[in-house]
Amino acid sequence: MATLQLWEMLKEAIPAYTGLSPATFFTVLALAFAFYYAISGFFSSSPEPRRMRDAPEVVEPLPPPVQLGEITEEVLKAYDGSDGKKPLLMAIKGQIYDVTQSRMFYGPGGPYALFAGKDASRALAKMSFEEKDLTGDISGLGPFEIDALQDWEYKFMSKYVKVGTIKRTVPVADAPPAPAPASDSVEAANVDGAKPAENGQSESATDEQAEQQPAKEAVVGDDAERE
Repeated sequence: MATLQLWEMLKEAIPAYTGLSPATFFTVLALAFAFYYAISGFFSSSPEPRRMRDAPEVVEPLPPPVQLGEITEEVLKAYDGSDGKKPLLMAIKGQIYDVTQSRMFYGPGGPYALFAGKDASRALAKMSFEEKDLTGDISGLGPFEIDALQDWEYKFMSKYVKVGTIKRTVPVADAPPAPAPASDSVEAANVDGAKPAENGQSESATDEQAEQQPAKEAVVGDDAERE
């Protein structure tokens, strides 16, 4: 009963508002829906590719960090990310950390790629990207730069695994000449001291003999006058 009343109302309202008969109105409405679905099909992908696009990418798990121990800076350069089979390493204040999990930052093409495979302590402290600052030498840094480097070190210690240290090469200075033995120096001092004493003694003896010679001559002269 209610359905019939609704249909009678539509039959009266459609001509009044559209000027079309009910049959013409519903025909136009059906064609409009068909046209809409046909046009939208050209601009939308099929449901299957959409599900494929929404599926998460399968990421292979990272290998566990390998402890390297003490290595030189030359060996560290081989872990700059250029070889995908090797871990990505970086050092701060001589301590080497595995930063493979942040390859998007420290790997090739990343914003900090030039720090990989090096001890970049000075560059991190100064926030410098110059080649001359890519070194572990932190001498001459100011207090603010030292604090900045300390913050970087705390970050690496809390986020990455330490896998080794850098072996520093310290030049060996020439050994100073060995001092002379104490006995030789004492003997030399005694000899040097004795020579002036001997010379002084001989000179005093000569002076005494010279003084005694006129006295003897005077005595001989007196004896001659008496005779």
